[in-house]
Order: sequence, then C-alpha cells, then structure tokens
Amino acid sequence: MEDALEPEKKRTRGLDTVTKMATSHPRAPALTARPQTQGQTTAPKVPKKTGPRCSTAIATVLKNQKPGPAVPAQKPAAAAPPLLGGKKPTKRPAWDLKGQLCDLNAQLQCFRERTQTLNQENQQLQDQLQEAQQQARALGAECRTLEGELARVQAQAEQSQQELGNLRAHVLELEEQLGTQEGLVQELQKEQLGLQEERRGLATRLEEQERRLQASEAALSGSQAEVASLRQEAAAQAAALVEQGERLHGLEMERRRLHNQLQELKGNIRVFCRVRPVLAGEPTPSPGFLLFPSGPGGPSDPPTRLSVSRSDDRRGTLSGAPAPTTRHDFSFDRVFPPGSGQDQVFEEIAMLVQSALDGYPVCIFAYGQTGSGKTFTMEGGPGGDPQVEGLIPRALRHLFSVAQELGGQGWTYSFVASYVEIYNETVRDLLATGTRKGQGGECEIRRAGPGSEELTVTNARYVPVSCEKEVEALLHVARQNRAVARTSQNERSSRSHSVFQLQISGEHAGRGLQCGAPLSLVDLAGSERLDPGLALGPGERERLRETQAINSSLSTLGLVIMALSNKESHVPYRNSKLTYLLQNSLGGSAKMLMFVNISPLEENVSESLNSLRFASKVNQCVIGTAQANRK
Repeated sequence: MEDALEPEKKRTRGLDTVTKMATSHPRAPALTARPQTQGQTTAPKVPKKTGPRCSTAIATVLKNQKPGPAVPAQKPAAAAPPLLGGKKPTKRPAWDLKGQLCDLNAQLQCFRERTQTLNQENQQLQDQLQEAQQQARALGAECRTLEGELARVQAQAEQSQQELGNLRAHVLELEEQLGTQEGLVQELQKEQLGLQEERRGLATRLEEQERRLQASEAALSGSQAEVASLRQEAAAQAAALVEQGERLHGLEMERRRLHNQLQELKGNIRVFCRVRPVLAGEPTPSPGFLLFPSGPGGPSDPPTRLSVSRSDDRRGTLSGAPAPTTRHDFSFDRVFPPGSGQDQVFEEIAMLVQSALDGYPVCIFAYGQTGSGKTFTMEGGPGGDPQVEGLIPRALRHLFSVAQELGGQGWTYSFVASYVEIYNETVRDLLATGTRKGQGGECEIRRAGPGSEELTVTNARYVPVSCEKEVEALLHVARQNRAVARTSQNERSSRSHSVFQLQISGEHAGRGLQCGAPLSLVDLAGSERLDPGLALGPGERERLRETQAINSSLSTLGLVIMALSNKESHVPYRNSKLTYLLQNSLGGSAKMLMFVNISPLEENVSESLNSLRFASKVNQCVIGTAQANRK
C-alpha cells in the first residue's frame, strides 16, 4: 500500500512547485501594441502542448500571468510626440523646421527607450516561458509514470477482486461437495445397514442351500446311474435312427424305381386326348358327333376311346338321299371329355411331372389345330382363377411341394426357368424386358460347353424360381411377348411354338448324390392345312409363311419320334429349331406326353381327324427304357 501511495505524494509536490513559481514572479506590465518598424520582428509564438498529462500545470502558470488590456496600434506617421508635464504640445509653424526636427528627435528618443523596455520585458517573458515548458515536460513525464503505476495498481486490484471471487466460488463449491458427501455418507450408512441385514439373510439361505446340496448330491449319485442307462438307450436309438435312415433312403430309391417302372408300363410316350367344351356363340354339335365309349370296367373307368362321326358329302346319291356317315374310332392312354376340369387333367400327369425330381427328363406337348384349347391347357385362362390354372403353374406348384417334403430326407433342389418361342424358325426370348425386348432374333441354340450334352439358348434369360408368384410373373411377361395373329379359325391364334423349360438340380449332401433333369412344357402352334384356293394378299402371304414353318416343324417332330421308335441311327433333330432345342427331352432317357386337343365343332372335323391320326401314330411309338441323370 505504501508503494501505491508514493506516486500521489510526488504529484502533490509537483503541483506545489508550479504554484510557488507562478507567485514568485511579479505580474508583468501590460503589453502595449507597438507599431513595427523596419528591421524589427515580433517575438515568435510559443506553441502550447496539448497533451492531456501536462495541460493542468501549463494552465496554472498562464492563469497567473494575465496580460493587460491591449492598446490599439497607431501608424508611425500619425504618432504624436509625448506629452511633457501633461501639456498638449503646440503646433509649430511650418517655417520652424528646426523646431519640428527637435520635436521629431525627442519623439524618436522616447520610442527607442520604450522599445528597449519592451525588449527587456519580452526577454523576461521568454525565459519564464522556457522555464514553464521545462517544468511542464517534467510534470508530464511524472504524470505518465503515475498513470502507469495507477493502471498497474488497478490491474492488481482487479486481479485480486477476481481471485477473491474465484475463492468465494470455490468455497461455495466445496460447501456443496461437502453437503453431497455428507448425504452420500448417510446413504452409505443406510445401505450398510441394509447389506448387513441381507448378509444375515444370505447366511441363513446359505445354510439352507448347503442342506439342500447335501440332499442333491445324494440324489445325483442315483441320477448318474440313471443317465448312464439313458445314454445306453440313446446310443441304441441313434443306431436305430441310422438304420431307419438307411431304410428310408432305400425305400425312397425303391419308390423312385417303382415310380419309374409304373411310368414305363404306362409308356415312355403317352398320348392324351382332350376335347374342349363348346363356347358361347358356337353352334351345338349334332348328337352322336363325338362319342366317348366306356372302358372295360364300365362307366366307372376313365375313358380311353373316342369316336368321331363324319358325313361324306362326296358320296351323296343323285336321288338326294343323305350322305352316309363314317365313324372313326381312336384309342389313347386317356381321353378327357369337354366337361373335364384342369384339376382332373393335371391329376393324370402329376406323377409324370414328379419324375423330373428323380432325374428323368420330362417333356409334355400340347398339339392340335388353332382354337382347340392348347394354350388354355398349358397356361390356363385369364383372370388368375385357381380353377382354370394350366399345367405350367400347377406342375411347378407340385414340384415345389414335393421338393420341400424331400428336404426332410436331406435333399435340396434348385429350379431355373426359361421361356422361349420359335417363330418362323427363329428363337425369341419371351422373358425379355426393357431394352432386350424384341431382340429374340439374336438367340441361338448352343452347347453349354465343350463336350457337354446340355443345350442352352444364347441371350435368353434364365431366371431362378422358388415360389408360385415368381412363376406367375414370368407367365405374365411371356403372354405379352408371344407372337399371335388372327386366322380363319381363331380371332387370336398363337403363331409360334412356346417352350417353357425348368432345369431341376437336386443334391443329397449327406450321401454325395446328385441328380438333374429338364422339365419341358411345350405349347405347339396351331396345326392346319393350307387352303389352295386362298387369295394371297400381303397379310395372307405372311400367314402362309407362318403356316408353312409351323407345319414343317410339326412334321419334323413326327419324324424324330418315329426315328426314335424305330431305333434309327440318325435322328433328324437339326431339321427344326423345335426338335433341336428339345433334343435332350426326346431321346431314349426321356419321358414324353402329348396332349392332342380337338374342337367339338362339326365344321372343324377335318382338322380334328388329322390331329387324331397324327396322335395315333405317336401313341404307337415305343422308346427304350428311360435312364435317370444321376451322379
């Protein structure tokens, strides 16, 4: 504190010194303005210091030196001689030049004396001013020193105040922590009391558990003997389970063998005939036009024969008598009358479809004239009605179900679907979408690899499927892409062969078994003869080329089946894109089924008879024993 008060004492002494100096000098006489003569200059003005620190001292010095009232300046020519004895000088006459000269000399002498006096006073004032300026500078330096010390002291005071505030806050914080710690101590004390009570309870429980443990150890010795007995029993059951698994596998293999034998007894080439019902707006056929004779077991047996009556107009008599009726009888593996539903049709082929899971290639055709119901049989009707679903969605649903059941026996299956059409001997992908749509002409049939017997279609989509919804989506895309046109027999007729193929791959990891086979479901284009009297316009020429390509491929299909039946060394698979694509599904290791679809209308009897005759030839063919594709 003494160091802080020292600058205040120095500043007080400095102010007292200025005050004494200002009072020690007598007030200077009043300055009277004098005219400047030639060769004389006024004293220069001393600049005032405007600094804030020395302004107070300079103001005190100048305040004590008050100048007198200023006398207005007079011109030298108008200056009058000084008054002597207070009397006004008399004007000399103009001729008294000597007197005038004497007056002027006296006046000049007086001015010189006054000038000397003023110079002396000015010199004194300048000395005083210099001394005051020196004192002002000294006082300014001292003032700055004191201000610096004052700022330092104020900073120290502020720092001390801040430290004091921090100490107060720290004290409050410590007090809060102390209160918290005291609360924690109280809680810990309460918790300690609770833990002591709990420890006593646990000690009691421990004693009880020890008694129970002793009882459990006694029971354990008895249980160990029982466990040993159960282990022996489990080992025996495990051995029995392995034996049952071997037996189950053997039964499954036997089931497959018997299933295949049953299918072979039915024939590796089977033909079913299906007659579609009469549609709304179509004429009702005459009674006796189509007859379905009962089997050997009576009406309860499924029909296998079909009788078609036809009137031969060329054999009419001149007398106008009605033409005789010719009856044509056909026999197939199964005949479905017009009232047969889709579920009844699939029930007959379900076991054949299941053969594909056993590793046998399976191929199912739908053959017939335009408008006989081939597409309805294979794909079903529009609208998604489950009652009218075709063979394709029903077959895949059946395969998914059976594959799931076989999964419990260690089998795992994968399914890959493709859908193409053959239009005018050009392969098109029916599953193409987006930018690939319409590029079916770029598809070609190739071997899957060097030395491989598997055929594949280049640039075609192969889509893995695992559920019914995925299959429905593929069928929807294929319906939109398939080539159709109006013909004389049908408003919207399929003008191409559509081939739906499902490649099935199965594996039994536990036994190292593998099997694989394709399932081919084919909707053939409408078979109909050319009308030689038809006038050929631009549209008719296109239909003519389509019909020629369709009939040529169907004829090649018949030749391939006949060559296989006759065990010929050369089978003309490559004569048609259809037979070349289905080569692995038509050979001796395959199982085939043909649906011949016919119309119930009398106006189509000629085409119906042609279809039935072709189906009869196929039904008479016999192909060697099928072999499963297993590894």
